[in-house]
Amino acid sequence: MKDDSASVAEVFARLALELHEEVGVGETVEAVVQFALHAVSCTHAGVLLSSRGGQWETISATDPLVEESDRMQVELGEGPSVDVLTEHTAVLVPDTASDPRWPTWAPKAAALGLRSVLSVRLAAGGSTLGVLQLFNTEPYAFEPDDDAVAHILARHASVALASARQEATLWQAIDARKLVGQAQGILMERFGIDSDQAFAVLRRYSQDNNVKLRDVAQRLIDTRTLPGQRQA
Repeated sequence: MKDDSASVAEVFARLALELHEEVGVGETVEAVVQFALHAVSCTHAGVLLSSRGGQWETISATDPLVEESDRMQVELGEGPSVDVLTEHTAVLVPDTASDPRWPTWAPKAAALGLRSVLSVRLAAGGSTLGVLQLFNTEPYAFEPDDDAVAHILARHASVALASARQEATLWQAIDARKLVGQAQGILMERFGIDSDQAFAVLRRYSQDNNVKLRDVAQRLIDTRTLPGQRQA
């Protein structure tokens, strides 16, 4: 474990405070990755996060080598992070140059200079959010203390990520509601109808044109027309 001037307890106290202050998923992940470099014996770190459609993408990485390792794991369907996403809560790779578990990915990772790997699942509320990935250019770099700290870091990160995602979803819903309200006001003024009738118009256009209600409202606000109508 790296011996910074601050104790591990101080590092995590600062981490908890900064994660609480982050406003979005991207900022939260970046804070996690940067703290990993200070709290664990790693030279590179990254987070592979779930996205829409069941896909996984590298959200943050301290070096392009991490992104290349992720790309290979996703394309090959093998690697420590793939195992963490599908069956294990954590995977330790003492040396990619000699580990037989991933016959295609491991030699490629070793060739990149990523010799030690520690991958820990990020999860909250029974759902897997992603993987915290820690790398070292030296083999057998991770000690038992590093594993313990990585798990604590992952728990902090999981809670922060879950909260950030929920907050992002909440604000998206609020924004959509505001847009629909503005669009209703435009229709009410233009056609002399009430709010319920205006909402029915928006919903009908949404269904008939297979366009999200939020997008119908946005188009009406921006262009003063609805899907299928020509601009004046």
